[in-house]
Amino acid sequence: MAQVQLNAVSKSYIPGTLIIDNASITIHDGEFMVLVGPSGSGKSTLLRMIAGLETISAGEILIEGKVVNKLHPKDRDIAMVFQDYALYPHMSVYDNMAFSLKSKNISPSVIKKRVLEAAEILDLTQLLKRKPKALSGGQRQRVAVGRAIVRKPKVFLFDEPLSNLDAKLRTQMRLELKRLHSFLKATIIYVTHDQTEAMTLGDKITVLNHGVIQQINTPLNIYNNPSNQFVASFLGSPQINFFDSTIISKNHNLYISNNAWETIVPENFRAKFDNLKLPIKITIGVRPEDIVECHDSTSVKQEFYFNATVDVVETLGAEVLCSLKSAGGPIQMRISDKKQVASYSGNINKTKRLTFDLAQMLMFDPENGNNLFSTTIPY
Repeated sequence: MAQVQLNAVSKSYIPGTLIIDNASITIHDGEFMVLVGPSGSGKSTLLRMIAGLETISAGEILIEGKVVNKLHPKDRDIAMVFQDYALYPHMSVYDNMAFSLKSKNISPSVIKKRVLEAAEILDLTQLLKRKPKALSGGQRQRVAVGRAIVRKPKVFLFDEPLSNLDAKLRTQMRLELKRLHSFLKATIIYVTHDQTEAMTLGDKITVLNHGVIQQINTPLNIYNNPSNQFVASFLGSPQINFFDSTIISKNHNLYISNNAWETIVPENFRAKFDNLKLPIKITIGVRPEDIVECHDSTSVKQEFYFNATVDVVETLGAEVLCSLKSAGGPIQMRISDKKQVASYSGNINKTKRLTFDLAQMLMFDPENGNNLFSTTIPY
């Protein structure tokens, strides 16, 4: 396996219009890196440039310390797994997996050994004589992965490989890919627009938007400490709640004020605003799981509360996703308390008293979207 480095890589099809803008990433040997972002963010283009399927306009790509900008894809020692599997319909599973090795004139005994090893890893041994049309979507995807494994490449590239599978199969294949990475200790670069795949699969995540890298870090570090509003809103389901707010001075104290609620600025946030001219516009971010209904048993210290009306309730069995309307705008709340889950479906149009732990809120600059309290966390 190998380390992959992108140094100030850019891509432009039309002069003055950058698809990828000055991207620098290091994927360490044996690391599972996920490139995630909305459609059109440039993640697949970035992957294709690493593969050599797209030329780069500027910068360098290195694999195992060697610049590969001008190397043909076949000379980069990478294997790519596509969204549509790209299997040969007239060939058996065995022949599909063996095809790339046969074209390299590798001896039949070595080919057989590698194919059987990969088939055992992926639970395909009983399917080696079948044609692709006789396989399920999940089985076809495993064959495509097996075809990559037998080559023993330095780097595995996955381009949205699970997007054509149903929800149950996607979950199953996520587990299998995670298990496979643990077994192979492989360097994997994986593209997806699905934030659940990104959070569950990646050792690290690179978040892109409009061809620009927004943040690189571990899934939990990005979730808990997003660099800006885009990252905060993209990772997390339901989406994070935003409150347009103002820092004001009142009664010799600092307050956060908006149309839904008002409360004293917590001590750990005060230093940022102490010497600034007030009022100051900010945007508050609160995750749906951090908003709770006020009860006598609520563990959150109820320094403040606000009212919201239940609009839509989505019951997921072990939890409930609740959409509410408030003076500060729409609110998403995730409820996992068993007693509340059982009762919430009958709460449409009812008014609830809500609160959240102020220590868990995020603060963003409304002009540039940057996290006002973002810290660089090692990864």
